[in-house]
Amino acid sequence: MNQEMMRIIDSIARDKNIERDVLIGDIEQAMIGALKKNYDDTEDVQVKLDVLTGEIRAVVNGAPVDVRVLGRIAAQAAKQMIIQKTRDRERTSIFEDYSNRRGTIVTGTVIRAEGGNLLVNVGRTEGFLPRSEQIPGETHQPGNRLRALILEVRDQPNQVKIILSRSHPEFIVRLFELEVPEVAEHVIEIKALAREAGYRTKVAVSSIDSKVDAVGACVGVRGSRIKNIVEELGGEKIDIVRWNESSQILIQNALKPAEVQEIALNFELGKATVVVAEEQLSLAIGKRGQNVRLASRLTGWDIDILTPAEYNKHLEVLEACLKSVAGVDDVLVDKVVAFGMISVNDIDEIGADPLVNELEVDPELAARIVEACGEESIRLEEEREAELKAKAAAEAAARAAGIDLSAGEPSAFVAEDDGQAAGESAAGAGPEAEADSAAVPRDGSAPDMPADAFADPANSPEQPVSAVEAYGGADPTPEIVVAEPPAAEPGTADESSNT
Repeated sequence: MNQEMMRIIDSIARDKNIERDVLIGDIEQAMIGALKKNYDDTEDVQVKLDVLTGEIRAVVNGAPVDVRVLGRIAAQAAKQMIIQKTRDRERTSIFEDYSNRRGTIVTGTVIRAEGGNLLVNVGRTEGFLPRSEQIPGETHQPGNRLRALILEVRDQPNQVKIILSRSHPEFIVRLFELEVPEVAEHVIEIKALAREAGYRTKVAVSSIDSKVDAVGACVGVRGSRIKNIVEELGGEKIDIVRWNESSQILIQNALKPAEVQEIALNFELGKATVVVAEEQLSLAIGKRGQNVRLASRLTGWDIDILTPAEYNKHLEVLEACLKSVAGVDDVLVDKVVAFGMISVNDIDEIGADPLVNELEVDPELAARIVEACGEESIRLEEEREAELKAKAAAEAAARAAGIDLSAGEPSAFVAEDDGQAAGESAAGAGPEAEADSAAVPRDGSAPDMPADAFADPANSPEQPVSAVEAYGGADPTPEIVVAEPPAAEPGTADESSNT
């Protein structure tokens, strides 16, 4: 019987991941507590468990006693104490184990769903996958296996709560480490990542080995590597962007597949004004502004997309406003534009200090310039508001007269639907365009026309996401951090390599 008890102790220690000596010590302490109660809370009690024979020896007030004389109540108290201490030890062990694994991927089985949240068996305990950390649109049934990121480990009084996530940007990084050996070995580095879970992700990569193509390695032969990641994410599009220390080149790469004509960087405002052709506008903006929004988070720049006509109009207004100020000549106008200020709003926002400190403008002249630009900015805003009010009044009058407004001019941003299913582009399909049919503002709500395809490395020496030719100076790029994306509306998703 004593040997059987030692086998049970060994089994518990192994199953609960508790040190054998610690468990034996807990049993001895429980027996001491029971003996104290049985002998009127005497303090002189010693208990020793022989690990070889399994025999328990007890001494009370210097005299040996047989632990079998303990009553039922004392024995039950010892049992409860052992159970409680074992649970506490197990909880501590689980907390330490999963705390060390925070930020890694764990594979588990769905146990049940509670109000949209999932309980997942992750081995020694249950993980909690909140609805907010799930990929929008995906469903999991009890018994389904899934991968998730260990986002947080909380030590609560009764249990260890493990918070899982499938929507966190770090989940993408860990999947790349699993599927792309070069990433796991740090030959290829993920420099930046921007994600809208369930819809699209942009990943900027670079290689420390000139012989290893960062983009090609991440995509894999015929898209085999990236396809596995896309399937794990339920069809979420993934754009692989070639990293560059030059902000201009990085922004140009991040806005792929749109072709960029010109980029003006304003370091004071952290704003990049990007000029694209009219036919490339909706492609650069993306569906509901998704492409430019992710590119902005990936690069760390506030990106403003303009057509050449709009860009030139901004410059004309700025030049006219500057030249209306006494003391401003063409040289100063060129300096202001080269500094990245392409509109009166830019000068009104940054104030006079950059003009004085960076462009060496006389403080009094700088103040007059800012004042003039501020007044012009207000005037332009009032004009826009008046135009909007007039348009709204005209539409209201038309509705009152029973005129069908839906038969008006078609949207300027209409494009063909992308009927390509997830994974099809990995077979070498050409770029497809997709866009919403409604024209929307360029601040993050325009339709998308992604050209998402994987080029066959055997047929093309360069992936469709390859870096463009050097564009602009090699200015320093602000530090990029992974940011949590805002909620987005559900939409279709397919895999992409930022073609």
